Amino acid sequence: MNGFINVLKPTGMTSHDVVKVLRRILGEKKTGHTGTLDPMAAGVLPVGIGSATRVTEYLDEDFKKYRCEMILGIRSETGDIWGSSLTRQEVPPIDQEQLLELENRFRGEIEQVPPMYSAVRVAGKRLYEYARNGEEVAVKARKITIRELKVLRFEGERILFDVECSKGTYVRTICTEIGEMLGCGGAMSFLARTASGAFTMENARTFEEIEDHLERGLPKEDLLLPVDFPLNGYRKAVLEEPEATQFVNGGHVKRSRAAIDYSEEERFYRVYRGDEFIAMATLDEKKRKLVPHKVFYRDF
Repeated sequence: MNGFINVLKPTGMTSHDVVKVLRRILGEKKTGHTGTLDPMAAGVLPVGIGSATRVTEYLDEDFKKYRCEMILGIRSETGDIWGSSLTRQEVPPIDQEQLLELENRFRGEIEQVPPMYSAVRVAGKRLYEYARNGEEVAVKARKITIRELKVLRFEGERILFDVECSKGTYVRTICTEIGEMLGCGGAMSFLARTASGAFTMENARTFEEIEDHLERGLPKEDLLLPVDFPLNGYRKAVLEEPEATQFVNGGHVKRSRAAIDYSEEERFYRVYRGDEFIAMATLDEKKRKLVPHKVFYRDF
């Protein structure tokens, strides 16, 4: 089996838990998730199977979409309502203009300091290890990109919003920052990832769906999205024989011998033998040759 299953992760499970359950259901050992989701979060969690586990490095530029609820008037050391040391404060009156200001503030390239209760490494240790030991450590801000933050509803002390952001964005930190901007603190109370690149709620499957599919005796392969499913953002190169065989065995192919959707700015290309996805490649500009970066299929 080679491909992806886009799992609709329930709350209360780690991303690793999801992989373990899927291994058991499918009987496939070579599986791995892309884009970790915290245990309290639900939503889209793509899991690669077989050769699809090697695609992850090409998905770093994929944007994620989340739906989040936060509660104003709460401060938490973890940025969410599940942390300890919750403190409460009265929420001041908030008008529509302030909500619009939030949407404008969280847009474009901004700097964000990762929360102390996160898996970011500093000097060889995870930040949460420092936090649990009561140690202080300097944490550098990192650049992230937010394409859009849209407030959907504001009722009482609760704000529901959608956000589309780059890899490495901490949505609970956004909640904390919103709370401070409004002068009363805020903490995340619900999070669902609705999309991760090409993986969306529409092509996600629950564990119940997956098990039902197999119990009805249907082929496991019918559950899979193709290995190249999340790679459509990359330009395409098509090889015919004998260049395709030469290429998957490590040979470089002249650009003139490939039907290639060329761009000076493209770092990687999807490579096909006819309609069959076979590899990811780079382009040697000086030698004008297509160079294998990672080969996925050799069986021809």
